[in-house]
Parts: sequence; structure tokens; C-alpha cells
Amino acid sequence: MRHLSKVVLRPLAAGLALAAVATVAVHAEDAKKADAKPDPALANQLNPNDKTAEPDEKLLAKDAAVKVEDGKYFDAAGSPTFHITDNGKKVDWYTYSGYRRYHAECHVCHGPDGMGSTYAPALKDSLKYLSYEEFVGIVVGGKQDVNSSTQKVMPAFGDNKNVTCYMDDLYVYLKARAAGAMGRVRPGEKEDKPEAARKQEKECLGG
Repeated sequence: MRHLSKVVLRPLAAGLALAAVATVAVHAEDAKKADAKPDPALANQLNPNDKTAEPDEKLLAKDAAVKVEDGKYFDAAGSPTFHITDNGKKVDWYTYSGYRRYHAECHVCHGPDGMGSTYAPALKDSLKYLSYEEFVGIVVGGKQDVNSSTQKVMPAFGDNKNVTCYMDDLYVYLKARAAGAMGRVRPGEKEDKPEAARKQEKECLGG
């Protein structure tokens, strides 16, 4: 799973999203074969005073990290997930990066903090049910929701490296918002940037 970014985030057409889904499914199956019980040492420590958060106990349990590899946390399905410590004051690197990338590339349409707008859905709600595979497929290939009263079009971002090179970051940030693990706040403290993240970033951006 930690190598998914190299597979999904290179080129850049909707067709590639289908290959990405297949790759993710293989990794997810491998993860399910392993011990998928949450590790108490990886338990999230949320801020009870953050009134802008809306904790969803079922999602928090489902999204709980069961392992960490090279500074990236994974849930029982093998998908990237968030990790929050120090009474909600500190987040993992990918959640922090996802917050920054979201507000650089996505908030104009989807609203600050994933809250949505008059013409784009609230991603903090969408990520309550979208899987990692579905999220990647939509971001890379785009989506159209057309009916008799509305026409909403999500453009494909498969050729935008400022998005695709940080797919996992965006996902874990929005996943944290969906589960109510963090509210409408800028992350304060953060874990150090993993060397694996530096390497993947450099390879993806072509540096």
C-alpha cells in the first residue's frame, strides 16, 4: 500500500484509475490477511474541546490505525489513515500535508475544511462512505452528476501533479474530517516528514 502513490500518481488518464483500483484491491486483501486489530499504541487522542469536530464513533473505530510503516498509518483495510495525538494537538505528517494541499487545490470548489459549497459537495460527508479506491478513481478520472434539476461536474485531476502526488495526504485529511477526528482547525503540531514521503514526492514531481 505504501507504494501505491508511485503506481497511481504517475500518468494521468481516467483509464489509469481502473488499474489503480485493481492494485489497491490486492494490497487491501493482503492487509486483511494480517492481524487487523487496532494497536492500542496507535489510538487517536482527540480534542474534547474542539466544538467544530463531529466525532463519529463507528467511523473512528473503522478508520483506526492498525499499523504504521515509514511514518504512514494504515487501517484494517490497508488504506492510509490519520493519527492524532497530544489531545488533538498533533497530527501525522500526511494529515498535515493533506490539510495544506486541500486548501491549495480543492477548497475553492469544495469549501474550506471540506464543508462544501453551492456547486460542490461537502467532502467531509462524501468521505464517510467513499472508499480509498473510489476516491482515487474520482479524483483522477473526474465525475458527472446530472439530473433534471442540476448538473455537477468534477473535473479530472489526473494530470495535476499538485493533486495526484499528494493523493494519500488529501485522503487522510478528509478522512479525519469525515470521522470527526478533527474540526475546522489548522493542524498545530505535526510529526516529522518521513523520508519515504520525501522520496515519493521527489520521484512523483520529477525532481
